[in-house]
Amino acid sequence: MSLKRDDESDQSLYANLDKSTVLQEARVFNETPINARKCRATLTKILYLIYQSERLQTKEATETFFSITKLFQSQDIPLRQAVYLLIKELSTVAEDVIMVTASLSKDLTAKSEISKANAIRALCKITDASMIQGIERFLKQAIVDKNHAISSAALVSSLHLFGNSKDVVRRWANEVQESVNSKGGITQYHALGLLYQIRQHDRMAVIKLVQSLSRGTLRSPLAYCMLVRYTAKIMDEEEGNRAMYESLEGWLRHRNEMVVYEAARAICNMRDVTPKELFPAVSALQLMLVFAAIRTLNKLALSNPASVAPCNLDMENLITDTNRSIATYAITTLLKTGNEASVDRLMKQITGFMSEISDDFKIIVVDAIRSLCLKFPAKQGVMINFLSNILRDEGGYEFKRSIVEAIFDIIYHIPEAKEYALSHLCEFIEDCEFTKLAVRILHLLGVEGPKSATPSKFIRYIYNRIILENATVKAAAVSAMGHFAVEVPELRERIRVLLTRALDDNDDEVRDRETFSWPTLENGLVNYLAHPELQRAPFDIAAIPTVTRCVAAPGSADAQRAYAAAMEKIPELAMLGDIFKSSKPVELTESETEYVVSFNCRNTINDVVLENVSVAMTVEATTTSSQPTCHWREPWRPSTRIRCPRNIYVVYKRNSNVTPVATFGNTLKFVVKDCDPATGEADEEGYEDEYLLEDLELTTADYIQPTFVSDFGRTWEQVGQQHEMVEAFELSAITSVKDAVTKIIDILGMEACDGSYSVKDKATTHTLLLAGMFVGGIGALVRCRMAYDASSGVTLEIACRCEDPEVCERIVNSIV
Repeated sequence: MSLKRDDESDQSLYANLDKSTVLQEARVFNETPINARKCRATLTKILYLIYQSERLQTKEATETFFSITKLFQSQDIPLRQAVYLLIKELSTVAEDVIMVTASLSKDLTAKSEISKANAIRALCKITDASMIQGIERFLKQAIVDKNHAISSAALVSSLHLFGNSKDVVRRWANEVQESVNSKGGITQYHALGLLYQIRQHDRMAVIKLVQSLSRGTLRSPLAYCMLVRYTAKIMDEEEGNRAMYESLEGWLRHRNEMVVYEAARAICNMRDVTPKELFPAVSALQLMLVFAAIRTLNKLALSNPASVAPCNLDMENLITDTNRSIATYAITTLLKTGNEASVDRLMKQITGFMSEISDDFKIIVVDAIRSLCLKFPAKQGVMINFLSNILRDEGGYEFKRSIVEAIFDIIYHIPEAKEYALSHLCEFIEDCEFTKLAVRILHLLGVEGPKSATPSKFIRYIYNRIILENATVKAAAVSAMGHFAVEVPELRERIRVLLTRALDDNDDEVRDRETFSWPTLENGLVNYLAHPELQRAPFDIAAIPTVTRCVAAPGSADAQRAYAAAMEKIPELAMLGDIFKSSKPVELTESETEYVVSFNCRNTINDVVLENVSVAMTVEATTTSSQPTCHWREPWRPSTRIRCPRNIYVVYKRNSNVTPVATFGNTLKFVVKDCDPATGEADEEGYEDEYLLEDLELTTADYIQPTFVSDFGRTWEQVGQQHEMVEAFELSAITSVKDAVTKIIDILGMEACDGSYSVKDKATTHTLLLAGMFVGGIGALVRCRMAYDASSGVTLEIACRCEDPEVCERIVNSIV
């Protein structure tokens, strides 16, 4: 359901629901066609009543249950999920629930992974012990499915079935064993639980299971915790058995704290445990205690450093702790709570173990140093040196990005550190493996470099990027050089020479950026020469704007102007007013046929001439009772020579406030006259002929004009959720997210905003943002969320916000 964002009332939306009223609303399940949105709202209300302990009578539950089964005709995924959920809730109250088995079994073979997983859960809920063999094959296949959600659903359902059908489920041991070796963490957890249930009465089988998995084949921390408990149980059942103690002691060094705690707890609970056996467990618990404490103090130091300062002496002792995680938190906390005199000493200690900690902890250290530098500006030299040194060390993108961000903050907030910090950044981009960071640094150099005391020293570093780097970095370097040329006049001539050398670069973007300012300079010179009053003073290059105006993208706008100019020459068309939108050209014949037609006709036969050519259009199908009517048709009066294209215009009139979707049948009619190809002389007599063209469709997209929205997010929120309509579709015929984006833009005829038209080739998820103006000046915004799966194609959730609900519904339903 759509709710207003500002509805902050504590009272629930469903607080005053009445059972009889909601059951009356359930009649919506019987409507044709199915309204997915209304059905979802009603299903949610019924579920709410059940969860609030509202008891449904057997007759009520049965009638509602069989009404719900009709919703299996809908392919709406959110609706189908709600149906599965309510079937499970009603299965214990309604009668003859077994009748829905066929529909659920059909979903077990569906392409949709969401539907398959939910169908397994619902089917196992309504299946009794006598019918489980009928679905055994489906469940065994689902247990070993590559999709973790489906496999996990089958394993959990098998656990529920195990209580009443132990013998049947035990036959699935091989499939369950295979799932234990799955790459999915949650799948391993559920598979291990089921496998233990199957083998729990076979002591040797359980021991072999634990021993085989103790070698480190598991990925899930939850599965490891369960394995620890099984190990402890085996040791507890046989007094004095210490054969598996080494496994428990080894898990004390696991990288996940949850596993470490579970292993320590198991050792502490062992019968007749000795002090020697307890020592590693107590040490691990002590370490975890210290780690938890120091992490809490580190977080507190961000807001209340003075309150943490009394612990500084104890924290200094932790700097040399063998656990580098504890040492890192200790030293970063001291940096936040210490004074200026302790900075140099702490920085020396940090340098000693930076190479021994992971990137995650390095980022924490960098963040602490950034805060310390802003707190004590006088120590900025030490801080920048430290940051520049670790910037040259090995590390991942996030670590390097955090360092660059820290240096940026120092440049922005400590002016005296700017030139020194920029010099270190210049050295970094000489050997930078991350394109994004190089581009950001070059942009900063272009903005801040010209303001420095000696801007010329940065030119060499920037020009090196033009010579040595990839196209993206080259383009950024060219832009940075342009900033220096504009803002530092004494460097302008030298930079012009450098840029001229790269005018023949292989990349278009680089060449375009190098030449983009020449048209602006040329316009300024033309203006100077055209106005005598300006010529009284010398031409001033400083008068040329440093920011060029945005150039409109060529394409549809140019075509629209061309159509408008052509129609202005025809009085009957000029009187109709301005063009709202021109659709894309559509070929109505194959390109190899005798007449190439898109109402731009061209004769391709050498020995004939066409006269009186016209197109007869008839409305063959429309979505409204009010059909568009033919208003005016212009045939060709002059003859059509060989390959000389001519235009034909047919005008249809629609009733006001009606925007029908229609299909037009088209027939090309003409008079054929033979002619001499050499002289072009045509016979006086000819014969009438006609040619059947492809149908032409008038769609919703033809009523929508693409419009540009500068801030889509803000405009989306302004329209509000109360004007929103959301639907989900499964585009099984589309094989990639990129193809889906192109197809959706063509279907809706709207403008892609915020660069959302750009999609990576192998992307599996994407959000497309569209804006348009429906005829009549009605604005509409669309958000399309897409996810691709090789087995089911592209799943699409489309949300439209428009103040006119009819327009909103038409746009959403255009995808069908």
